[in-house]
Amino acid sequence: MARVVFDSIEELDGKAGQEIVVSDWLEVTQKRIDQFADATGDHQWIHVDVERARRESPFGAPIAHGFLTLSLLSHFLNESLKFADSKMGVNYGCNRLRFTAPVKAGSRLRTRFKLKEFQRIEGGVQMIWDIQMECEGEAKPVLVAEWVGRRYG
Repeated sequence: MARVVFDSIEELDGKAGQEIVVSDWLEVTQKRIDQFADATGDHQWIHVDVERARRESPFGAPIAHGFLTLSLLSHFLNESLKFADSKMGVNYGCNRLRFTAPVKAGSRLRTRFKLKEFQRIEGGVQMIWDIQMECEGEAKPVLVAEWVGRRYG
């Protein structure tokens, strides 16, 4: 269930610079990592070989793919925000993206959504989000991004 519900996407107009929502936590399980490896064909041992990762990886455990971590942004946004007048949303890309720390299997993540920019576009709006994805118990974020999304009513 969404944590913040807006009757209209227009309610975000004028909120640039504000943190709009912080998502709930989500565990990144080894099963999720393995499924992502199967979907993408990226079976590098640091992701999928649990025993080898424990022995040889500098992280001491398997880690999530960076692109798996990035792909969770859609989950976090859809679980955290609802716009009653929006028929669909699309990912428009990233202006800036860094994977700033590893995500070990079994870690719990959440995302902070700070609205950087709100623009009207033909048929909808474009929102640029300053993103910080956090790992429970860690001081440093695991992902920082400037993420661009569009919503259409």
